[in-house]
Parts: sequence; C-alpha cells; structure tokens
Amino acid sequence: MKKDFHPQYGKAKFICACGEVWETNSTKKEMKVGICAKCHPFFTGKQKLVDTAGRVEKFRRRYGMKSEE
Repeated sequence: MKKDFHPQYGKAKFICACGEVWETNSTKKEMKVGICAKCHPFFTGKQKLVDTAGRVEKFRRRYGMKSEE
C-alpha cells in the first residue's frame, strides 16, 4: 500500500446555522452545516405544507381528499 495516500481521519467539529455544535470523526477538522436534527422542521414537528399556486388543492380535488382546516 502507498504511504500518505489516505487523508487523516480524526476528531471533527460540526457547527449548525442554529448554533448547535457536536463532535464526531471525519477527514475534515471542521464543517458548517445549514440545518441539523435539532432545527429541521421534520424533527421539531413544525413542518408546514408549502402550497405553490394552489397545487395542494388541485391534488385534493382530483383525488377526492378533504382540505385541512
């Protein structure tokens, strides 16, 4: 095997845009991410349905689903 071919693997710090910081292992020392499990709408329960140009209503009319109120 070649020497010094693979990158160094060690401790890394991940920083989210919301301020959450955690450590793990990676080939990079530090990484900045835009969203994490602490602030992602799916995991926080604050997920909203974004309706673009009435597409949700069109889908519900076509397939007979009742609208959310």
